[in-house]
Amino acid sequence: MEEVQNKQVIFRNFITGLPKETDMELRTSKLSLKVAEGCRALIVKNLFLSCDPYMRGRMREFYGSYIPPFQPGAVIEGFGISKVVESDHPNFQVGDIVTGMTGWEEYSLIEKPDRLRKIDPRGLPLSYYLGLLGMPGFTAYAGFYEVCSPQKGEFAFVSAASGAVGQLVGQLAKLHGCYVVGSAGSKEKVDLLKNKFGFDEAFNYKVESDLNAALRRYFPQGIDIYFDNVGGTMLDAALLNMRDHGRIAICGMISQQSLSSTEGVYNLYSVIMRRVKVQGFLQSDYLHLYPQFTEAIINYFKEGKIVYVEDMNEGLESGPSAFVRLFSGKNVGKQVVRVAHE
Repeated sequence: MEEVQNKQVIFRNFITGLPKETDMELRTSKLSLKVAEGCRALIVKNLFLSCDPYMRGRMREFYGSYIPPFQPGAVIEGFGISKVVESDHPNFQVGDIVTGMTGWEEYSLIEKPDRLRKIDPRGLPLSYYLGLLGMPGFTAYAGFYEVCSPQKGEFAFVSAASGAVGQLVGQLAKLHGCYVVGSAGSKEKVDLLKNKFGFDEAFNYKVESDLNAALRRYFPQGIDIYFDNVGGTMLDAALLNMRDHGRIAICGMISQQSLSSTEGVYNLYSVIMRRVKVQGFLQSDYLHLYPQFTEAIINYFKEGKIVYVEDMNEGLESGPSAFVRLFSGKNVGKQVVRVAHE
């Protein structure tokens, strides 16, 4: 029975504040590359791992969320791209490429493989199925079309616009005929939004002393759609600048995830005054749309109507630093870790 050395990233303990590399540690264990007959399990070799902001929420001892916290001393888990190396499940064969929840390790035992999805790359890089064609891309697609209910000619604002979700929201909004402005945290990212992703305008929120004034400057007629990835003071400023019957899709609140005491939102009266719809959502609410999302995005990408940027780190040992980069603003585009080649 073949046994391998299996490098892993272990979660050390629950945290407050910004995540640090020392909140995680590398460990090597042994894993048998054989599953017991009749268990319907898989062993996969992990090729790529996704770094996503929601994972910070799993680093605190809170059980009231849509996904449970990481357990201290256990392997961190997240979305990944993997190759099946052993299977006792009729729907998966050795050599299949799959995506879904896996461990931050070189090899993983998947005991509930029905939650995985097989991938047909269709000429695209496999890593794109963690971003453009993965959970972040689908979050952008479902949130924009289903929650924002866009109309041609509307004014759309996207925060954290150069990230995995925001970059696609802005491009979909442009394709839909909207006027689009994005915010980001550096001049490099602002230039990327305007020159690569085709946003009409973009601004660096870190150099704006008054976010309300900045939004008034970029949206003199107000905002119809705000796709919120940030929360906090940015959401508060957007509320003051919404047009009548505007829509706010609450996708993420990365500005709040590392605070011990979250910031308040003070301008909620605008929701009444402007009759604004504010809706939080999870991409899993809209999984019935996944096939049409895949077809649409692949076609847009191959036709050159959308572009995509990812930030790739090499080696499992780079996983902790890659994850921490999300919260310092150092990443540009979708943050991915390559664990191994096929």
